Amino acid sequence: MIDYIKGKITQITPTFLTVEAGDIGYFINISLTTFARLEGVSECKILVHEVIREDAHQLFGFADKSERDLFRHLISVSGVGPGTARVMLSSLNPDEIEKAILGSEVNVLKALKGIGIKTAQRIIVDLKDKLGKQSGTGEIFLFTDNTKKEEALSALVMLGFGKSAVIKVLDKIIR
Repeated sequence: MIDYIKGKITQITPTFLTVEAGDIGYFINISLTTFARLEGVSECKILVHEVIREDAHQLFGFADKSERDLFRHLISVSGVGPGTARVMLSSLNPDEIEKAILGSEVNVLKALKGIGIKTAQRIIVDLKDKLGKQSGTGEIFLFTDNTKKEEALSALVMLGFGKSAVIKVLDKIIR
C-alpha cells in the first residue's frame, strides 16, 4: 500500500491533482481542504489512501494525517464510500465533521450532499466512540478558573478520554 507520494505538482484542480514522482504522474483525488493547502505550491508530499477495486485503482490524497485518518474512519461506515467521504471533507473541514459527530449533530451531517438521515445517524453511532477516544481531536482546553473539576477535566481530556464522557463522570462524582 502507498503511504505518501512526494514530487512535483504538474496539475491541480479543486477535485484532483497530478504529482510527478520518478517520471510517473499520479492522478490523486483530493478534497477542497487539501486543495486550499496545496494551491500555489510546486512540490509536495501528499499522504495517500489507496482504493483498489476490480474495475479501478484510485488514490485519495490528503495534506495532513488528521484528514486522512478521518477519511478512513468515514469510509469504515456502511453506506459511506470514498467519494462521499471526499465530498464531506470538501464541504466541512475535519474539525467541523468531528465536532458534529461528537456532538451528535445529525442535521449538520444530513445537510451534506449524499448524506441522508439514516446515514448521518449511522456515522454518529459508528464513529462517536472511536473519535471520542482519540487524543488529538484538535481542541485545546484552556481554563482560567482552576477548580478541581476543571483540572480533572483538562487532565483526562489530554490523556485521550472523550470530553463529553469525562464531564458526565465528573458530574456524577461531584453529586
